[in-house]
Amino acid sequence: MWLPVMGLLIGILLGLSTEFRIPEAYSSYLSIAVLAALDTLFGGIRAHLENVFEEKVFLTGFFTNIALAAGLAFLGVHLGVDLYLAAVFAFGVRLFHNIAVIRRFLIEKWVNNRKKDRDMIEE
Repeated sequence: MWLPVMGLLIGILLGLSTEFRIPEAYSSYLSIAVLAALDTLFGGIRAHLENVFEEKVFLTGFFTNIALAAGLAFLGVHLGVDLYLAAVFAFGVRLFHNIAVIRRFLIEKWVNNRKKDRDMIEE
């Protein structure tokens, strides 16, 4: 679980420490790609917590999600339709769902650990 989080932190630090600027014309593509990457990251964390994480699924999902989102944005620009909103909606819903599942899992784990600690003290 620490590897995706470490990669995210390294990416944030590299992004903040460089003077690299994305042209405004590509900002919608980058925002969709970041949203797709975050969706995949939190999906990987959720899968790890549920003990069903598979590296191949994570990596293929990561690149497929980014390519699909960028492709929708590209197609939308050429059609004159805001198609990237479909990707924003889909990845946004999945992102919030994965975060909610992770939160519930961690709260449940914390409550169970507290119960175990109380039971050990009472014995």
